Amino acid sequence: MSESDELQMTGLELSPRKIAYLKFMFRQEEPTVRTSELAESLGVDPSTVTKTLDELSNAGYVDHIPYKGVRLSPAGKDYASFLIRRHQILELVFSKYGLSPEEVCEEVTRLEPFVSKKAIEAICKSMGYPTVSFCPVNPEMKIL
Repeated sequence: MSESDELQMTGLELSPRKIAYLKFMFRQEEPTVRTSELAESLGVDPSTVTKTLDELSNAGYVDHIPYKGVRLSPAGKDYASFLIRRHQILELVFSKYGLSPEEVCEEVTRLEPFVSKKAIEAICKSMGYPTVSFCPVNPEMKIL
């Protein structure tokens, strides 16, 4: 994503399902992900994965690699990085209210598709730009 595209990103462009695809792909060790792997991990039909990946490809977020699968495009990597960061920041906010780590993650996952980049930046500013996330799996994980 170019600098001008970055400025135009609101964080509200994608559906919760498409957000899940990008976040899943971003977290994988291998840059290329097979359709079957996405279907199994996200619990959806392979035909749904194909359709969603076509939509993400048409929007410039993923690239198809014949006979190998798909990978995040540079724009997809930038957007997925923002999505992970947004999740981490919202987890920090929700962690202050006595919810278990699992409840925090569930609530944030429900809410995050509706929280803009502008709101996340305001939250970060009000929190002093935190650098360590609230992650039940890895509490020392750095915020992207």
